[in-house]
Amino acid sequence: MTERTFHTPEPVTLEVKVPAGEILVETVDGDESSVVLEGPDKLLEQTRVELFGNRLAVELEVKGPFGLTIQIGDWSFGRGGLRVRARVPHGSSAGLATASADMRMRGTYGALDVKSASGDLVVEGDVHEDATIKTVSGDVRLRSVGGELRVQTVSGDLLAEAAGGDVTTKAVSGDIRIESARSGHVTAQSVSGDIEIGVAPGTNIDVDAGSVSGDLASEVPLASEAGAVGDGPVLVVRGKTVSGDVKVFRAV
Repeated sequence: MTERTFHTPEPVTLEVKVPAGEILVETVDGDESSVVLEGPDKLLEQTRVELFGNRLAVELEVKGPFGLTIQIGDWSFGRGGLRVRARVPHGSSAGLATASADMRMRGTYGALDVKSASGDLVVEGDVHEDATIKTVSGDVRLRSVGGELRVQTVSGDLLAEAAGGDVTTKAVSGDIRIESARSGHVTAQSVSGDIEIGVAPGTNIDVDAGSVSGDLASEVPLASEAGAVGDGPVLVVRGKTVSGDVKVFRAV
């Protein structure tokens, strides 16, 4: 096991690049950041943990797909890999890149950027700024994103409980569900998956959605159908799916 602690009186930008294993991130009170690594000694020796200004980097050090270190002699990485546990101040941003590590995050964050080949992402906390997520074969679950949300996934589902800004999502063989959107634009595309968009109370909507071989349904009257636009914000929904349903519903 390797453990490093740093004095960080301000929020940091955490960058974690490991090919496989598990990544656990938590934001905490205080003026310290800590990183604990667990795994085979050979991997621990090759993993760099350093603070550069306000950038805290955790990275395995040889080039490979996704910019990750995956070649050390004849060593091969399985699902075991490295277990990374990071604790950083509230409001820190995070950039995570992995081939097959599952990721779980708790707390409050600035911005979020995630790239994954086959790892799931669960964020049990709030992202106040933008979130950008790309995954090939992993599910994505988010609690709240205050800024713009951009998600691309292949063979993975997306569930976002609340979106405060524009949303752009593309899924192949995966479902998309936004439980509550308030304003801006929601653009969702899915191949062989359903799209469900929840509209926050008091929000007017403008919907243009289509499906090649699925059903379309809206529980929320459009502004044109309601007769007049109310005083609330306007949400523009653009949805397109192939072999999937599109549903717009009123969020609780």
